[in-house]
Amino acid sequence: MEISVISPCYGAPTLLRELVQQIEETVSKLTKDYEIILVEDYSPDNSREIITDICRENKRVKGVFLSRNFGQQYALNAGFDCAKGEYVVTLDCDLQNPPAQIKDLYEKAKEGYDIVFASRQNRPDNFFMTQGSHLFNKLMGFLTDTRQDESLAEFAIYRRKVVDAMAQMGDFRRYYPLMNQWVGFKTAKVIVDHNERTDGKKSSYSMSKRINLAVTTAVAFSTKSLRLIAYFGFIVTFIAILFALFLVVKTLITGIDVSGWTTLFVSMWFIAGIMISIMGIIAVYIGNIFDEVKHRPSYIIDEKLNFE
Repeated sequence: MEISVISPCYGAPTLLRELVQQIEETVSKLTKDYEIILVEDYSPDNSREIITDICRENKRVKGVFLSRNFGQQYALNAGFDCAKGEYVVTLDCDLQNPPAQIKDLYEKAKEGYDIVFASRQNRPDNFFMTQGSHLFNKLMGFLTDTRQDESLAEFAIYRRKVVDAMAQMGDFRRYYPLMNQWVGFKTAKVIVDHNERTDGKKSSYSMSKRINLAVTTAVAFSTKSLRLIAYFGFIVTFIAILFALFLVVKTLITGIDVSGWTTLFVSMWFIAGIMISIMGIIAVYIGNIFDEVKHRPSYIIDEKLNFE
């Protein structure tokens, strides 16, 4: 198999036929040996029925139906595990990145690059979506000590050896923009268009979901949060020592002064808040360890169509 195109499908049933048509128009000109894998992530609409019909009509299209909604990264994981191509393309189903530009990614990869990312230009998102994406990438980059390029999304092409390398990572938590940085290899970027959705729907990624993804992913891929706790503890201890020395000197110079209850009360609650916050961050790490040691699968497939 030369090219596999993976598209996680959620919340865009009216675009699926157009998606497959545009992918075929492009990829069929590059090779006759290709497959299109639609991973249906338990979308709350008739996406499954539409994908089933498409698979019956076109044997090059393969359907993967997950047993529940696992999320985009785990749908990609299922697609990677099912793909057989020497080159594997990942593409969202909303057609905001035109499938016609798969040709540009493929030709760039043929120059010797192992991963070629699509860099989105002139994004039509509104102010809040743009700022939300900016905040998400800044937070993710800070918590994981990585450089996050907000012009990149899931539109990319991978050589087989990169897909195999990422498959060797046994992490229960999956976030491919960090995983493909960790495995390394030779990368490049290609500028692509970024269009508005033609079905009139908005992205299912709300600000709260983005922040939650950033925090859980950062905890799964980095120990920086624990290091920040240690640094914060040292700083608080140092300030406390300085303040204690100040009180000793003040007492020796001006005499004993009885402190008020308000200061003591506020100080106690401040310290309690710090301790609870620290315990909360540690608890998140323990929770991730708990998830990892259970060795549960990252996804469960309910049904597969057009696979041998």
